[in-house]
Amino acid sequence: MMSVETRIQVLPEFVASQIAAGEIVERPASVVKELVDNSLDARSTVISIDVVHGGKTLIRVTDNGEGMSRADAALACQRFATSKLRNQNDLMGITTYGFRGEALPSIAAISRFRMLTTLHEARSGTVVSIEGGGPPSVEERGSPPGTRIEVEKLFFNTPARQKFLKTTATEFSHVVHVVQQAALANGQTHFRLTHNDHPVFDYPTAATFEDRLLQVYGAKVMDTMLSIQLERGTVQVQGVAVNPCHARTSRTPQEIFVNRRAVKNATIAHAVYESYGSFLPKDRHPVFVIMLDLEAHEVDVNVHPSKREVKFHSPDLVHRVIKEAVRRPLQKEGVAPSLQGLSAADANGSETMRPATPDLIDGRPAGNVDAPVPMTRPLPGVVEVKTGSHERVGLTGHAQESAAAYALDPDVWIFGQIHATYILAQVGDTLHVLDQHTIHERVLFERLWRERKNRQIRSQRLLIPEPVDLPVSMVTTLEECLPTLADLGLELERLGQSAFVIRTVPALLGQMDYGALLEDVLNDVSEWNSLDSFDKRIRPVLASMACQGAVQAGRHMQEPEMKAIVHDWLSEGVPMTCPHGRRISLRFGSDELHRIFRRL
Repeated sequence: MMSVETRIQVLPEFVASQIAAGEIVERPASVVKELVDNSLDARSTVISIDVVHGGKTLIRVTDNGEGMSRADAALACQRFATSKLRNQNDLMGITTYGFRGEALPSIAAISRFRMLTTLHEARSGTVVSIEGGGPPSVEERGSPPGTRIEVEKLFFNTPARQKFLKTTATEFSHVVHVVQQAALANGQTHFRLTHNDHPVFDYPTAATFEDRLLQVYGAKVMDTMLSIQLERGTVQVQGVAVNPCHARTSRTPQEIFVNRRAVKNATIAHAVYESYGSFLPKDRHPVFVIMLDLEAHEVDVNVHPSKREVKFHSPDLVHRVIKEAVRRPLQKEGVAPSLQGLSAADANGSETMRPATPDLIDGRPAGNVDAPVPMTRPLPGVVEVKTGSHERVGLTGHAQESAAAYALDPDVWIFGQIHATYILAQVGDTLHVLDQHTIHERVLFERLWRERKNRQIRSQRLLIPEPVDLPVSMVTTLEECLPTLADLGLELERLGQSAFVIRTVPALLGQMDYGALLEDVLNDVSEWNSLDSFDKRIRPVLASMACQGAVQAGRHMQEPEMKAIVHDWLSEGVPMTCPHGRRISLRFGSDELHRIFRRL
């Protein structure tokens, strides 16, 4: 009888464990999340997280939870071993964080793993050591009640996975995010985090959710937020969402919690965005923290290996409740005028929001842009000169030469502004409607880019250094890129744990909100690892600088300022978009005007 060779084989347990580990552990932050989840399920009231080199060298999580017996400690490191489930029916009402029974064995398969655990009533504890998924070593050891787990040399035996880890700053920022999410969802637990033996933050137990938010985000962020509170049957929503006048270019933070579990969910995110409707300025995003609580059987948390996503039994209900919860504080504060004109059906979330007034422009309702807007600061190169009871705008340096040249040029005329946002000008035989922000942004970007290529970005020292307090997740990122930022004219000095002071800025930018500038720059820097060339890395940074330094929409300008901007735009080759791709000019040639008015 002829034998048939089989091509399908059962994978060895060692290989299967590493594959499973790849589903659970993507980076050091994944390990921190799984271990912190286990500590919370063990009813810990104090959790300490210590990491070295962003977690690539060492992760240590220590808690004062229930601990485990010797028998349970050994079983916990076997695949699919869990104390959270007993039968299939338990999957329909999960109320714990760690229920799959895969975390510890998956982590132990790709690291040097050590767990020391002790029951509160026990005289001694148990230490379990595993190296790279090998056989466990179980010994008796004295230790305080609770559990301490150490994970060393993550991915040491899977170099293919190790090489995809990012920089220490990037990996540590993910660790910070994970711990902050756990802290937000568990106000009655004390969290500590250290990096390379230096304290990063210490969040004691918080009496209220608002207190925890203040610990994590600080008063500066919370002052821009509106409180959310709503209950509809068994569905409860609480949290905060940004006042649209303070919306950001970044999406940080946008946190969603379902039954205290941090998740990503398109249904909730869409409902939040729809609540704001068109009352967000262009290219701005709402920042929010949403806590949704509902019956355990109404949500399936078992749809993703790392429990990042959930599915709702009634997604339409969730969408409707979230939309109403976010919309209410917007109505109450009057920050979205059109909400006052909503129908009763729309107020209940059953229709699409219909604005009664135009969109916001740079955080200001467009319907009010005709009202006088005080000039908060002159453009770079422009200085206000007071003579008696009158004011005039004088130009200095290159801007003065530009305005003077075009004041004598019969081919350029400035007619004025529209809605304090658009410049109406004739250049040659072409009529231009110019966005004052994007045109100035492109001019500043081109000059910054030219100076960088010549390695001659001029900087100016601030007479009064500007203090900035950064989120802890950005501190390590900033420290690593300080030399690069200095080369770009932005020099900073560290003053405290997360406090810095800005000493110099690029001379082209003039006065501005330097804290907002630094935040935008760091958001760009965080993406550096995904880009291949230095030029591609620097372009978004310079674009953010130009955007923050450019004149904003809604500001009234004098004719010399407008002339200077138009001249500089022409001298840069008449680019038609800003560095972020937004349109600069709407043009009408003489032939087109003749056609419009039927003069051809």
